[in-house]
Amino acid sequence: MAVPDDSASAARLFKALADPIRVQLVVLVRQSASGEACFCDLADEFDMPQSSLSHHLKILVNAGVLQRERRGTWSWYRLDHDVLDTMEQLLRPGGPLRDEPASRCD
Repeated sequence: MAVPDDSASAARLFKALADPIRVQLVVLVRQSASGEACFCDLADEFDMPQSSLSHHLKILVNAGVLQRERRGTWSWYRLDHDVLDTMEQLLRPGGPLRDEPASRCD
């Protein structure tokens, strides 16, 4: 994944991670021994309807944070490691979201 070239793409990425449930989902997928997690295992970790959990996962998939693969009845999720690189590029000093202004008015 390349650095988003517009603010809408960057905002979608950060918005996807702006919810504690979605951050927990990313952590669970990332920490799974195989590097991927089945929806059935993720659902066991949350006290919420499956439809709500599916909604959170869909947001993460649409933002490119997770990849989804159907296997029979269940969906399996894995982290798209390129998204971590993208976030690092966005936040690094001198990157698009650098901490100093792009131009200075005198």
